[in-house]
Amino acid sequence: MSDVNADDWVSSGHRPMGFPEFVIVIASIMALNPLAMDMMLPALPNIGSAFNIPVANHLQLVLSTFLIGFGAGQFVMGPLSDRFGRRPVLLGGMAVYAVASVLAIAAPSFETLLLARALQGFGTSATRVIATSIVRDCYVGRRMASVMSLAMMIFIAVPVIAPSFGQAVLLVTQWRGIFVVLMLYGLLALAWSVLRLPETLPESERRSLAPADVLTAYWQTVTHRQTLGYALAAGSVMGALFAYVFLAQQVFVGIYHLGHYFPLAFAGIAAGSAIAGFLNARFVGTLGMRVISHGALTLYTAVAGVMLLTESLAALPLPLFMVLSALMMFSFGMMVANFTALAMEPQGHIAGTASSLYGSITTLIGIAVGMAIGQSFDGTLLPFSVGFFVSSLAALAIVLVVERGRLFRPHHRAIG
Repeated sequence: MSDVNADDWVSSGHRPMGFPEFVIVIASIMALNPLAMDMMLPALPNIGSAFNIPVANHLQLVLSTFLIGFGAGQFVMGPLSDRFGRRPVLLGGMAVYAVASVLAIAAPSFETLLLARALQGFGTSATRVIATSIVRDCYVGRRMASVMSLAMMIFIAVPVIAPSFGQAVLLVTQWRGIFVVLMLYGLLALAWSVLRLPETLPESERRSLAPADVLTAYWQTVTHRQTLGYALAAGSVMGALFAYVFLAQQVFVGIYHLGHYFPLAFAGIAAGSAIAGFLNARFVGTLGMRVISHGALTLYTAVAGVMLLTESLAALPLPLFMVLSALMMFSFGMMVANFTALAMEPQGHIAGTASSLYGSITTLIGIAVGMAIGQSFDGTLLPFSVGFFVSSLAALAIVLVVERGRLFRPHHRAIG
């Protein structure tokens, strides 16, 4: 399956689907994760009231347990799909997600709801890992980049509009209705995949699932300076982003008193990441991954410093907070894809397993940092500002070590 220039060519790997349908299916599969995460934001107070949760910070567990399941699931989804094929693992993960949604709808206690959320996250880890693998199975070169860019445009738009969807559901029903919507979306995506998505990994290209082989691939991943370094840096910057999502409802409603308008503010800020995705796709071929990601990390750290300074001086009104948050989202969007590419650059021979481990490392570090910041919330933005600044400095220090103090300039080969 080689790269070609004919606009009407489609890979035989995903027939009978044509190119537009393939892109839409991949995007809809990938969107399951951010939709399940961000639609819940407006419902957190309602969930707290339903289960008599006295501490508002504890409601963040509805989000963090989902991410824990998502991060843990990535450890196994890549190796399983490399051994048994993409289709059975993908469909199995989506089935787990659907069952977990039913459990969430009927949850009699807060603890049961958290279990359902962890299972939802575990199920969506299959969609995130395997959707990328399917694209890699079917396309290479610029055609692969085209598919991923088109899919990512839809994927990035989901976090922008998901809270508004959640708020709209709450206008007509209770919080359990959000899980009904998520379940129906998951079942629709599952049915579409069952009927139209073929297996894309040939038998001849499947890898052994022997523990020694998997552990060897994991060891090669975590002992490579460039791969591990950029995974740690991505996890650090992701921690502040997770904390922002965990705290969004408390900040916009509790501090800035936006009430039902909070999803609109969240959407306006999240648009920064969509703009970054468009610009990165346009200029990365010219400027390179290091120039863009290192510049974005510098901006990310500067934004964190300004936010900490203004909050310390009690001079962080809503307009300034939104500007700084949008810049945070923008710089993150310019970083994350390039950090991932730099981490995977030396791992082509074990790309599936390395991608799974990279996703788990970044997600679980991000959750640990995000939960630490989120649980320290005291009704002000100072804990978030401190955590944001510290995590950005940590990421910058890690990248400096990985690149041996040489930022913005490409190396002739991957750093070993």
